[in-house]
Amino acid sequence: MFMSRRARIVALPLFCLATPALAQQAEDKQEESSILVVGQKDAPISIDPRGLSVSLGEEQFAGVNAQNVEDLMKYAPDFFVRKRYAGDSNGVPGFRGTHSTQSARTLVMVDGFVVSNFLGNSFGFAPKWGVVGPGEVEQFDIVYGPYSARYSGNSMGGIVNITTRSPQKTEGFVTVQGLAEPFDQYGTHATYWGWSGEAGLGWRQKDGPWSARLSGRHFRNDGQPMSWYGLTPVTGAAGTVVTGAVVDKGQAIPNAPGTTANPIFAAQSPAATTQDQAKLRIGYDGASGVTGELLFAYWHNLDAQYAPDCYLRDAAGNKVCEGRVTTLGQTWTASGAKWSRTVRDEYLAGAKIAAPLGDDVTAKLNVSTYQVTRSDGFTSASYAAGASNGAGTLARQGPTGWYTAEASLDAKMGALDLAAGASANLYQTDLTNYAVPNWRADDGRAFSTRTFGKTRLLAGWAEGRLHADALAFTLGARFESWRAFDGGLGRIGTSGTPVTNRYVARSDTAFDPKFSAEWHGGATSVQLSLAEATRFPTVGELFQGSLNGDGSFNANSFDPNLKPERSRDANLLVAHDFGALKLTGSAFWQHVDDTIFSFVGFNQNGITTSNFKNIDRTRQYGLELIAEARDVGVRGLDLDANVAWIDSKTVRNDSAPTAEGVQFPRIPRWRLNANLRYAVTTRVLASIGMRYATRPNTDLFGTQRGDTFGYTSELFALDAKVNWKMTDNLRLSVGVDNITNDRAWVYHPYPQRSFLVEAGWTL
Repeated sequence: MFMSRRARIVALPLFCLATPALAQQAEDKQEESSILVVGQKDAPISIDPRGLSVSLGEEQFAGVNAQNVEDLMKYAPDFFVRKRYAGDSNGVPGFRGTHSTQSARTLVMVDGFVVSNFLGNSFGFAPKWGVVGPGEVEQFDIVYGPYSARYSGNSMGGIVNITTRSPQKTEGFVTVQGLAEPFDQYGTHATYWGWSGEAGLGWRQKDGPWSARLSGRHFRNDGQPMSWYGLTPVTGAAGTVVTGAVVDKGQAIPNAPGTTANPIFAAQSPAATTQDQAKLRIGYDGASGVTGELLFAYWHNLDAQYAPDCYLRDAAGNKVCEGRVTTLGQTWTASGAKWSRTVRDEYLAGAKIAAPLGDDVTAKLNVSTYQVTRSDGFTSASYAAGASNGAGTLARQGPTGWYTAEASLDAKMGALDLAAGASANLYQTDLTNYAVPNWRADDGRAFSTRTFGKTRLLAGWAEGRLHADALAFTLGARFESWRAFDGGLGRIGTSGTPVTNRYVARSDTAFDPKFSAEWHGGATSVQLSLAEATRFPTVGELFQGSLNGDGSFNANSFDPNLKPERSRDANLLVAHDFGALKLTGSAFWQHVDDTIFSFVGFNQNGITTSNFKNIDRTRQYGLELIAEARDVGVRGLDLDANVAWIDSKTVRNDSAPTAEGVQFPRIPRWRLNANLRYAVTTRVLASIGMRYATRPNTDLFGTQRGDTFGYTSELFALDAKVNWKMTDNLRLSVGVDNITNDRAWVYHPYPQRSFLVEAGWTL
């Protein structure tokens, strides 16, 4: 219920530092926005700000060690990204009480083009962060909750939009980074290295409307091992006598690697990640008010996890990675340590245009597509097969991707602003698994299984905003029509030939009202936002399951009547600007019927299964306090700090009643983020950052709470950075994340102490 003693000790100085600012008056104070926005105010927020809204810019970025673009948000209020290592392609963002695998509850865009992967709802369907490098970001905008009718029900958790830089002249930049992470866990003792090079060139027509920006990044990093393998006890004759098996005294999850019944014998190999990204953005800003943009981005990713780190040694000191072994007074089988690599080629293409239809009416059109043109996942059948290029499996996707389109009209009629629009999206996937004689190649592949399907969403929305003096009211509604179709499964049947079966198409609709009221009285602002939202099932949640040998569906392997998630939301904000200090208090509440979640419980046939099912009702509420202080005590000392208390529970779950009344998994009671920046001189900036979250439940039933592999643990990370502007064009930065080398887990290990050196040059 309360923060640990360590968190209180760290948090107390941060809030004490803010106290002197109460008496200070800010200089050059900008005019307050009519919408509550925490963060930068040099540019307007790029998404509709209902509920708590955060806009981050250069001032905030300067205090962040950004290995990847998602790092730029790491100190945002009541927010996190499940990032396990630099270059992690499974970085799912989480708002407030959103589980770190509920990826379909966040809408993420780049320059307004959707990069959210709504083909599934888990860690494997994270947003496509890789199409953007940290050096080209101008602004990060975050809105918490589904309070605007403009956005789909996937905004149930929140919305993120990344705005990349628009050239103002002929300009260029080059950034080079070096990364290092010493890692020590179980029998793994190593330092992992990485580097990146990023560059961009921008051009703007001197006396014309055109601009262009070309940028690219190469990223290479070895991340720490993500998983460990355990021995399996066997009876009979003794095996090779070995040493090196590890028993983790903190491990209490049944059958997990590390228990006395399943000691660890190897670590998954380090995640060797190579990424290449290129992007072209063309802009048009005509004198008539017509604006347009074309965006094309390419992302290539290679994740290689080759030889596992085997801990066992025989009497001669040789590595033993599989087979029958004897150690710790018992005989075991070592198996499961495999080799793997994944290769992906992906593209984002988008176009948007805005044009005035009169003095007070603007029409907008936005279309985009994200296509995974290659996604091949190769895995060896065993350790020996991996080392000798033996048999394995291939998971191949294609065609996979999505299309989105939206048209809207905005009109101003005195004190009344009106907006309406229509949107559509199509998500499709096709995944085939093969057996291959050489796990590194696809030659001689033989069909094993297949999963495929599509979903489409059509929507219409309207919103009106009435503002007069200090008051403003917004009323809106969104209607959505959803359909899932062309879905099915394939496998090798009992006759030895492939069999395929298709799911029955499904459709559903939703009508979700929205309301917001605001009052701005000088230095004080109040906003109340209310909403309903519907999040329809994804391809991955619907078209799961298995076929029987005769090609019929296994009725217990999936839920043919999986319902959409339907939420009711409320957010009350109160903000007061004291001059050099702005305090914002937020109270939020969310009630969700039919939460879609994968867990062990009774299915529709009364059979205990582990798959995606509906939880009848979950709810969350909480309180947030956000402080922004400038020139705290001395000129140049700025503080952004926030603390949140979250109560998120399963209220009713007929499939597994023992989960009722339990805090929802991976949701901490307390979360605290802070960033303190000090301009030592006009050219040197030093910063300290902190991220803290109390220990949550690991499972839905609250029976697994721990601080080692397999658990979701307490998180405490203290970061530091020094940024030196050597000349007007040359910058050098040195930073360290997790200074205290705190060992935290989100099933997998979070990074241990990590170092970053960065040099940047601008034209």
